[in-house]
Amino acid sequence: MPTIFDIKLVFTQIPALLAYLPVTLLITVFSMIAGIILGFAIALIRIKRVWLLNPSAGVFVSFIRGTPLIVQLYLSYYGIPILLKYYNYYNQTDYSVNDIPTLLFVLLTFSLNEAAYNSESIRAAILSVDKKQIEAAQSLGMTPLQVLKCVTIPEAFVVAFPTLGNALISLLKETSLAFVCSVIELTARGKILASSNYRYFEVYISLALIYWGLTIIIETLIKVIETRIRIPERPPVTTGATASDRN
Repeated sequence: MPTIFDIKLVFTQIPALLAYLPVTLLITVFSMIAGIILGFAIALIRIKRVWLLNPSAGVFVSFIRGTPLIVQLYLSYYGIPILLKYYNYYNQTDYSVNDIPTLLFVLLTFSLNEAAYNSESIRAAILSVDKKQIEAAQSLGMTPLQVLKCVTIPEAFVVAFPTLGNALISLLKETSLAFVCSVIELTARGKILASSNYRYFEVYISLALIYWGLTIIIETLIKVIETRIRIPERPPVTTGATASDRN
C-alpha cells in the first residue's frame, strides 16, 4: 500500500523551504518600515488637514482598505508596464519593463498597503496623546517640531505599538501572495516542491509550521518590547484628609 501521509517528508523538506526565507523577510521588513514612514506622513497630513493633500490621502486610504491585496498586486504588476509604455511614447524613451525586477512590484504594493492601514493606527495614536502634555511643552517654548519629536511621537508610539505589531504578523503571512508577481518566496517555493513530488499536504504542513514558528518569535519580541516601553500607571493622588483621619 502506498504511503498516504509521509510525516518524515514534512520535516526533511523544511530546509529547502527555508532557503527562500530571506526573500519573505525582506518583503516583510522593508514593507513594514516603509509602511510606517509613509503611514506617519499620511497621518500627519490628515490630522493637520493639509490643503489638497488631505483629500488625496483620504481617497488613497479608502481605496487601499477597500480593495483586496491580491488585486493591488495585479494592478501593480500589469499597471506599471502600461504606464511605462505611455512614458516611452510621450517622452521618446526606450525603457524596458523587463529591466524592472518583479520584486519591486511586490515591495511597492506591500509598502503602500501597509502605509494605508498603519496611517489609521498612527493617526488614532497621535490623537490619543494628552493635550495637556502638548500645551505644557509649548509653554516651555518648544517649537512644533520639538513637541512632535519629544512629546507626541514617544507617547503615540507606545499606544500604536501593539497594533503595529499585529500588522507585522499579518504582513508576514500576506507575503505568501507575492507569487502572483512571479516572486519566489516561501509559499511559492512550496508550490514548486509540491508540483514535483505531488505531496501537497506535506508541503503545506511544512509551510504552516514555518509560518507558525516565525509568528511565535515575532509575538515574543513584541511582548518583550511592549513590556519595556509600557508607561507605568501613576498612583492615585489624594487630596485632603481620608475618612480614617477624620475619625
